[in-house]
Amino acid sequence: MNIAIIGPAKVAHLHAKAAQSAGNLVAVYGRDQARADAFAGQYGINAYTDIAQMVAQENVDVCIVCTPHPAHRVVTVAALEAGANVLVEKPLAASVEDCDAMIEAAKRANRFLGTVSQRRFYDSSTRVKQAIDDGKIGNPALGVAQLLGWRSKEYYESDPWRGTWETEGGGVMVNQAPHQLDLLLWYMGEPESVFGVWANVNHPFIEVEDTALAIVRFKNGGLGNIMLSNSQKPGLYGKVHIHGQNGASVGVQTDGGSMFVAGQSTIQDPPVNDLWTVPGEETLLAGWAAEESAKFQAVDNMTYYFAEQLREFCQAVGEGRAPAVTGEDGRRVVQLFQAIYESQRTGAVVKF
Repeated sequence: MNIAIIGPAKVAHLHAKAAQSAGNLVAVYGRDQARADAFAGQYGINAYTDIAQMVAQENVDVCIVCTPHPAHRVVTVAALEAGANVLVEKPLAASVEDCDAMIEAAKRANRFLGTVSQRRFYDSSTRVKQAIDDGKIGNPALGVAQLLGWRSKEYYESDPWRGTWETEGGGVMVNQAPHQLDLLLWYMGEPESVFGVWANVNHPFIEVEDTALAIVRFKNGGLGNIMLSNSQKPGLYGKVHIHGQNGASVGVQTDGGSMFVAGQSTIQDPPVNDLWTVPGEETLLAGWAAEESAKFQAVDNMTYYFAEQLREFCQAVGEGRAPAVTGEDGRRVVQLFQAIYESQRTGAVVKF
């Protein structure tokens, strides 16, 4: 399929490389012609400052949105209305209102909308989901999502849109934690209510939160605990653990060591299952870790999982079915962190 990038930012380079391996990268859109031209020159593609023109002239099947979060709605709706299917970098948007507008635009245009959540495609992540679906832990009773990372002053100064409510839309919940929040919801199901708080612990030079905590009640009767922070130097890990009603537990460490920053650092540690007490399977962790480590070393781990999700998205478009990670999935993540902001504002439990 013909693929185009919207927004020639840092993470767009990873998606461009993924698109070259998963499809036919043909174009890039940017508001600034010079910046779009420079990006296009690196990949031998054409640059545009008009989305509709790009989609029409290049016969674009799929657009990948890589703009700052509050700008997702405008460019996504434009691409959908022009006739392209759209895969949006996480989070889907900075507000539920924007998510709803994007989902409605996809329905009107009869096109598919998806959200980038490449950590779902880790073997260790899918193994947790399969164990839950197979009933190995019984009903998911307690889900724990943790992200303890670090973002420096240089990180926030690397792009003018970082660190403000208007241009980034939020802090650790909006930019760094959607992967863990998505996995928590994927494993535990629909939330019923949430009570949350947030703070800025050690980043006085930004407006948004660097730390957030929340307690979630899920519709299946399970409970959830969320602990997210950009205040641990140099960064520790991202984990999602699910404890079952039968006493067994499964979990994945999606991120380890210092946290990955697009354009500034690389992924250091492979994702692994770091918790597994399913009866009869307790000894399998070491073998799985060895397999995942070998795979991690054998592929370009910076782009491989982006390409895996893009291939699945393109396949879904070709088959006329919903992709593995839909716009509605992205909306659930936005609804969750928006509810935590609302809970902090009101001091009350927020019901969904």
